[in-house]
Amino acid sequence: MTAATDSSETPMRTLIVDDEPLAVERMQVICAKLDSLAVVGTANDGEAALRLSEALHPDLVLLDMTMPGMDGLEVARGLATARGDNSQGPAVIFVTAHDHFAVEAFDCDAVDYVLKPVAKDRLARAIDRASERRGATREAAESQWLQELWVPHRSELIRLETSQVSRVDAERDYVRLHVEDRSYLLLQTIAGLEKKLDPAQFIRIHRSTILRKDGIRGLRHDGLGVWSVELDNGDALRIGRTYLSKVKAMAGR
Repeated sequence: MTAATDSSETPMRTLIVDDEPLAVERMQVICAKLDSLAVVGTANDGEAALRLSEALHPDLVLLDMTMPGMDGLEVARGLATARGDNSQGPAVIFVTAHDHFAVEAFDCDAVDYVLKPVAKDRLARAIDRASERRGATREAAESQWLQELWVPHRSELIRLETSQVSRVDAERDYVRLHVEDRSYLLLQTIAGLEKKLDPAQFIRIHRSTILRKDGIRGLRHDGLGVWSVELDNGDALRIGRTYLSKVKAMAGR
């Protein structure tokens, strides 16, 4: 008896969108060399991309950024609108010759941002990310809390699991995500991000700081009603008065 094939191993139904016929042809050649993909259609403009997506239900759209009429960002937003809140639409990988749209691409929930000319191994890494998200989305559907973050870094988007983030600092309209010995800026307010993080795993200790709970070693009273959080790495961070009662409640006080 043949074992059932895991859905993550099923080739992703892929739609290629680019206004340049030669670029479409090149992408088809690359995709044909990747067992993880099955091209189900191509489109040369944004309107056709949306029509074909509705008809073909692709798992993945390889989307050019700059096209006459409706550009890639508009197409991505159109795909998200058509999808709605209760269904999983196609993952989007932007494929472009321009390196300055990464932040906008992230805002459209893109899986990756690949620069032309496209190399097979670079596209393969992007496909792996799309496949990972495909599986993670099913798991996340069972939870109301954010499971991953996609942050712009140079000309790419990097996937971070929320479990990797040890600390979040507010920097005006951005947050700085600390992951081991590196940090990444994300266009998101700290209040907005706090609402998406699992309160069983994260706690806000200050108007500018959110911490992962398992990185907290203890609490310290500094006198005159001032308290600090001591972290596993030896750092001490002051607790804002607004958040003190919640932090103490975490410690059973």
